[in-house]
Amino acid sequence: MTVVKSTLPDAARQVVGDALQGTLVDLLGLSLIGKQAHWNIVGPRFRSIHLQIDEVVATARTYSDTVAERAATLGIPPDGRPETIATTCALQAPKHGGWIQDTEVVSLLIEALETVIAQLRERIDATDEADRVTQDLLIGLTAELEKHRWMFQAEDWPS
Repeated sequence: MTVVKSTLPDAARQVVGDALQGTLVDLLGLSLIGKQAHWNIVGPRFRSIHLQIDEVVATARTYSDTVAERAATLGIPPDGRPETIATTCALQAPKHGGWIQDTEVVSLLIEALETVIAQLRERIDATDEADRVTQDLLIGLTAELEKHRWMFQAEDWPS
């Protein structure tokens, strides 16, 4: 059943749908990893990193809504169910439950952001011909996540 008709041809809609769904899963996964780290971080840089993680989570949550609504606008039902996130998210969760050292949190966030950014760059290329409006959304998101990565990488200096 198609409730919302797409303005895109079927082939373009498939490409865009895959890009948006993958991005939605990545963003929801990133926000969950971020919150897990936010709640469990310990160490001398607790406060600054604790607050910095909330900025990443806010970006992920805001953009996940924008990405899902873009999909719905194009007649592509977004899937943010927990089982979908659990089975399709490629991000590495913290290695264990419980407290996480601040240095480990920084590495975790850098790795997660790098994974999402790499996926987004592929999706930017894929949507170039299919839908430049979606591509523009992905480009803006990539810029935001790259800024967050830069800030976490600066926390990791000099390693």
